[in-house]
Amino acid sequence: MWPRQRDGVTCGPSVAVMAGVLLDADYGAPLRGARPQQWFDAEQGRVHSAVNMIWPRALGTTPAGMARALTGHSITRGVRYRWRPAVTGDALSDVCEAVAAGWPVAMLLGSLIPRHWVLLTEIDGAALRCYEPSGGSVVSVPVADIRAARIAGLGYARPFAFVMPHIVTAI
Repeated sequence: MWPRQRDGVTCGPSVAVMAGVLLDADYGAPLRGARPQQWFDAEQGRVHSAVNMIWPRALGTTPAGMARALTGHSITRGVRYRWRPAVTGDALSDVCEAVAAGWPVAMLLGSLIPRHWVLLTEIDGAALRCYEPSGGSVVSVPVADIRAARIAGLGYARPFAFVMPHIVTAI
């Protein structure tokens, strides 16, 4: 089982921490230690403070804040994360290609007021494997359901934004 977010407003920091773990083995080493959930809880708090310096923490993590957090773990590999809005009917080819290449993609769910962050970690045929931080689980989500804004099992049916990797330099 994957670690769980510590409270009702740290889904974003939880996703950022897990993306960091997937991008940087040294950063993720404490999850293999004696008290992984304790480290994970503390790291959520640190990340939440770092990415939400102006934005109220009670309102969660913005897409720009998520992009900053993920870039911190990828920039040494010549990759910067940026966010883009989700569009119903989008082919999601960039999302699927990034995940297939080993780059996690954060997805913000909700409609008018986005509510929940999850992390796309793997692609398996026509489905994406998705870390869901409130349950500390990984669920399979059909790509067609994301395209059609009818996602089941993640609390909200509609994707609002994706935080995607972009190559900035050849290293």
